[in-house]
Amino acid sequence: MELFGVGMPELIFIFIVAIIIMGPKDMQKAGKTIGKWLRNLVTSDGWKIFQQTSRELRNMPTRLMREANEDLNKIGKDINDPLNNLMKQYPSPERSLSVPPVTPLVKTPEPAVETKENKDESDLKKDA
Repeated sequence: MELFGVGMPELIFIFIVAIIIMGPKDMQKAGKTIGKWLRNLVTSDGWKIFQQTSRELRNMPTRLMREANEDLNKIGKDINDPLNNLMKQYPSPERSLSVPPVTPLVKTPEPAVETKENKDESDLKKDA
């Protein structure tokens, strides 16, 4: 838990130093004064505005991304609807014809596989 960027160990240290400096009797008066001041701060309109602004700033990236996504979806829909209508109205001839698969004009040679007969023939050529 942090309050104004001060964690629990810091609060304990401040409390111990305050007890040493003020003593136990003055700590009661200081505690009441600090409590009243914090209550007035938390219930003030300025604090409520601060909290609301802080919440809005934390949620702003998410809200902006959501709005941008909605705008992109709307633009995409506005573009795709007329295109889809045109595609239905004027079918393209490429889609209506079936196109056979393309065969290459030149066949690539297959790698030679060396067999026992080929080895025997190559050995005979070497000997000659």
